[in-house]
Amino acid sequence: MARNKFNVDEELESTFDINQLKRMVGYLQPFKTKIFFTVFLMLVASGAALSGPYLIKVAIDDKIPNGDVGGLALLAGFYLAAITVTGICLKYRIRMMSQIGQSVILELRKDLFSHLQTLSFSYYDSRPHGKILVRVVNYVNSLSDLLSNGIINVITDLFSVLVIIGFMLAIDVKLTLAALAGFPFLIGFIFLIKNAQRKAWQQLSNKQSNMNAYIHESVNGMKVTQAFAREKENEQIFYEVSDSYRSAWLRGVKIQFSLWPVIENISVITVSFVYVTGIFWLNGSVTAGELVAFIGYIWMFWQPLANIGNFYNAIINAMAYLERIFETIDEQPSIQNAPDAKILPPVKGSVQFDDVVFGYEGEKVILDQMNFTVKPGETIALVGATGSGKTTIVSLLSRFYDTNSGAVKVDGTDIKTVTLSSLRSQMGVMLQDPFIFSGTIMDNIRYGRLDATDEEVVAASKAVQAHSFICEMENGYETEVNERGTRLSSGQRQLISFARALLADPKILILDEATSSIDTETELALQKGLEQLLAGRTSFIIAHRLSTIQNATRIFVIDGGEIVEEGTHNELMNQRGAYAKLYQSQRRALQVG
Repeated sequence: MARNKFNVDEELESTFDINQLKRMVGYLQPFKTKIFFTVFLMLVASGAALSGPYLIKVAIDDKIPNGDVGGLALLAGFYLAAITVTGICLKYRIRMMSQIGQSVILELRKDLFSHLQTLSFSYYDSRPHGKILVRVVNYVNSLSDLLSNGIINVITDLFSVLVIIGFMLAIDVKLTLAALAGFPFLIGFIFLIKNAQRKAWQQLSNKQSNMNAYIHESVNGMKVTQAFAREKENEQIFYEVSDSYRSAWLRGVKIQFSLWPVIENISVITVSFVYVTGIFWLNGSVTAGELVAFIGYIWMFWQPLANIGNFYNAIINAMAYLERIFETIDEQPSIQNAPDAKILPPVKGSVQFDDVVFGYEGEKVILDQMNFTVKPGETIALVGATGSGKTTIVSLLSRFYDTNSGAVKVDGTDIKTVTLSSLRSQMGVMLQDPFIFSGTIMDNIRYGRLDATDEEVVAASKAVQAHSFICEMENGYETEVNERGTRLSSGQRQLISFARALLADPKILILDEATSSIDTETELALQKGLEQLLAGRTSFIIAHRLSTIQNATRIFVIDGGEIVEEGTHNELMNQRGAYAKLYQSQRRALQVG
């Protein structure tokens, strides 16, 4: 299964889309003044460099035959000045374009990351996270050289080519035509390989994405890998994915670097042809100095052409990455604000499901015509078998997904008509596997309310019984924890998550198996903290451990996407229905244990 999953390539664009290139150039607009100045510097540098062969021509044809030592010294001074000007201009061009290029990379990566935060859960459910990560890091980095050097260089090289042709025409028109004889062959070769090169680099971007996705998943699942002794199998899968990347890279560079030998061969053949024709004409209108200068310009002519060819390669390579970057930026969230969405005012906490129908994309209906009303301040426990629809209910309430039909209302307002931020900022969600970010414990608790004081963080921790174990750590609240809180136990991570939720003070609280990893002793100590956490707010608690929900205002027993029983713990026990049977079976299991 893993082999197939990580060898499936994403769909490729069939044609070169110039609009994507225009979008990238659009990121350069804020820096156009600096770019124009850089172009000016490069034109000055190019003009200074191109004066060299002409100065040599004058020296050979005029100064040396006439024994003009002073004139030779003056030419040497001009030549030295040209080299100095070229060096200074190149220095400032490199510095300025590096700053511009990295600024563009920063903006592009910022836009990409900002957009990723708006995408819905369904986007992340449908693709490996490693394939998303590679777009933000590797693909954007791959554009760095193109933005820092390529665009300015190609403008300068085009200018150089035109100026060189002008100098050559001024020396001799026939020799110029002879020198340009190989140019059509170069253009033909470029058009011959362009489609193959584009496809090769698209394939490479896919293979890089596949490899990154597998590495990301393997690192996250390393404990499971070692627990099941799967190292050898995983090494084989990684070898296959990595070998696919290697093969794609070799195919790409084979085509890419075929351009350089073609340019070299054409340039050598052209120079040889010019030498032959030049010697033939040497006794005529072409002087020795003109021929030497002309040969110098030919070599200069093919160098910018080679650079332009490299820029063309860079564009082809960049397009493979730009397709993926802009594809992500253009991805529309399945859950987004309505055009006329309004701000949800401070909520009191009533929740209503009106004929709600929902099924995940491509799957059967999970909730079918569900109806219930919750008053402000009530604590609702959701009980039922795995897959019965409990998590779906709270996911719809948080608007992580939208209903197929029907309405979810908060204080009588359909949540589809309000902004996502105004809805979710007044809700708190605690998951079965709480996420701990890299940083200090203090930062993690303060995550949901950045303006909270240290005293408020400590008070929240004390309320949920987290203060004592935090103080026992080497630096207390300033103790650094790793991503996902790997140095903390499951129970400790959940207690920190409890403190985070309490500090945020949401009006509607959702606890999705939030006490599943807390031991019985800690759970008993936590009851008072939970009472404070639940007091004065509407709460939804999903729990398999029924002992944690006996004090709930109402208990909904969910089966097949429907509420089959509803009432308090005592009422449901008296009914002797599904809840009572489930509670008794858990109690017997604990007694046997």
